[in-house]
Amino acid sequence: MSGAAPTSVDSLSGTVSSDFPVESVQIPSDAGSSDGDSGVHGWLRRGEHGGGVVLLVHSIRSNRVEMLSRARFLNARGYGVLLIDLQAHGETPGERITFGARESENVEAAVAFLRKNFPSERIAAIGVSLGAAAIVLAGHPLRLDAVVLESMHPTIKEAVENRLRLHLGEAGRVLSPLLLWQLTFRLNVPPEALNPITRIGNLNAPLLLISGTDDRHTTVAETGRLFEAARQPKEMWIVPGGGHFNMHAYAGKEYEGHILDFLEPYMHERGADGWMDQDATHQRAHSNNGI
Repeated sequence: MSGAAPTSVDSLSGTVSSDFPVESVQIPSDAGSSDGDSGVHGWLRRGEHGGGVVLLVHSIRSNRVEMLSRARFLNARGYGVLLIDLQAHGETPGERITFGARESENVEAAVAFLRKNFPSERIAAIGVSLGAAAIVLAGHPLRLDAVVLESMHPTIKEAVENRLRLHLGEAGRVLSPLLLWQLTFRLNVPPEALNPITRIGNLNAPLLLISGTDDRHTTVAETGRLFEAARQPKEMWIVPGGGHFNMHAYAGKEYEGHILDFLEPYMHERGADGWMDQDATHQRAHSNNGI
């Protein structure tokens, strides 16, 4: 479960550039490191000035290519996009997948990169599964303007149990404590440090939670608990028939509409002082609460 998933992703940049030109970027993740390949690898596509920038963070055992279809429709609407490989995925180095513990540092580095290079832009993030957990488990405030979290587990215990049950049936529940102990022992991380539900309330940004009715990795009930633990403004979209992986591929234009409608007021709507009209924002948030 924690084995690295390296892929030579950047070799695809030429193919991508044929119809969607991107800049290959390498974001320092450790200021004290002398290793030129130690940073977070990604693709950057600039958008319209003042249109905002969206960080896209992939799921477990995947890489930034997974988020390419999202990057395309967001950029077509004027958003800049940054797609990154989390540590131990794609081209970003790492010995083990840590279920958000170290991946959260990659997210922090990516947000810092965007703040430095696009100081006047609003910044949002979209994370899927592991990518969503990496956003929530960040150790320092990310100061994001909007966040979309898809298919995210509330606790590492439930994530392990659900996956074992899928492969082994109810017998998987018996093996769950042993596997969870081995996992956290190998990572040298206590289980409670990998529980997004205990940290989601610290996420000080408008939030859209997305889950599918047929997701057996993260159930609708588990998503509901995450929603209750999050702070306002927040929205929830439960996708009929949706599973755990690539909600964009499943829901298509409906997914794009939900994402764009959610981001618009937080990324573009500004009052006379150049900032969002907070009254309008909170009115919209409460009208959508629980959708």
